[in-house]
Formats: sequence, C-alpha cells, structure tokens
Amino acid sequence: MKLDSIWSEYRAGLKAFLHTKLSNPDDVDDLLQDILLKSFVNLANLKEADSVKAWLFQIANHSVIDFYRKNGRSNEALKQISEDDESLENTVKAELSHCISPFINALPEAQSRLLKAIELESVSQKTYAEQIGIPYSTLKSQVKKARSELKVLFDQCCHYQQDTFGNLIEYEKKSGHCDAC
Repeated sequence: MKLDSIWSEYRAGLKAFLHTKLSNPDDVDDLLQDILLKSFVNLANLKEADSVKAWLFQIANHSVIDFYRKNGRSNEALKQISEDDESLENTVKAELSHCISPFINALPEAQSRLLKAIELESVSQKTYAEQIGIPYSTLKSQVKKARSELKVLFDQCCHYQQDTFGNLIEYEKKSGHCDAC
C-alpha cells in the first residue's frame, strides 16, 4: 500500500472535512500536512487496507481536536466536534436500521423471537428470561449467540468500518451479496 496513491485518493475529501471544522484556510493546509505526516509515520500500523478511509478521517478528527487544544480554543468547539462524530455514527446506524428486521427474521425462530423482544421491543434480558421461564445466565448466552449470528448476516451483506472505540462510522454494501435490505 503506497501512501502517494492513498493520499491522492483521499486528500480532497480530507481537505473538505477540515474546512468544515476550521475557518482559516492556512490552518486547514497546516493540518493537512500534519495528517500526511502522521499517516506516513503510522502507515505500517494500519491492519486492514479496507479501513484506510476511516483511519485517515480518524487521524484528521484527532488532529482537529489537538489543534483546538493546542491553541487554547474553547471547549465549545471541541464539544461540537464530538457532537459531529456522534451525528455521523447515528446517521450510519439510521441508514442501516431498515436492515435489522429482515436480518432478525432470517435467523432461526427462537433467535429471531429473542432478538425482536430484546433489541426491537427493548424488553430487558432479565424480564424476558422470567417471561419464558429460563435462568437469566442461560438467556444471556442465548442473546450473545443470537447477536453473533446476526452479525454474520450483516457481515455477509456489507463491509463495516469502526473507529478505535468500536463505533460504526461507515459501511459499504458488498455487490450482489445482499438481498435482505
């Protein structure tokens, strides 16, 4: 993986992103150079080539936060950046929300019923265990297994990118692999 090909593909998007966070074009250019340097130094640490875009934008976001902290800017600006990150995650989740029911319905009946109650109807696991008359610890194991099976169905349909905290930040449908949503 060559940095110059990565940089030529994502430079314009990174610059546009920085312009949404900073008003001074000189600061944007400075941060763009900083991101280039950080990506060059850390390129060997990138584990999956598929996550290059998310990785670069994560570097960009952290660079903006560092910029505001270094320059003594207000906490209001940092709060806005954090809210933008949450908004991005919520947007991705909203786009995928229509896929949840079809995928849950594709699971075996017992797993489907279990996840519908817990994930879609927000029934607590403890309450659901009492309703169906099984020990809470058994239900927790069943939920974990059902969620794993659901993740397999999602993984068959799309490529997902997460930030370092495990938050969903981007997805891309695999061509021809997904008819469920």
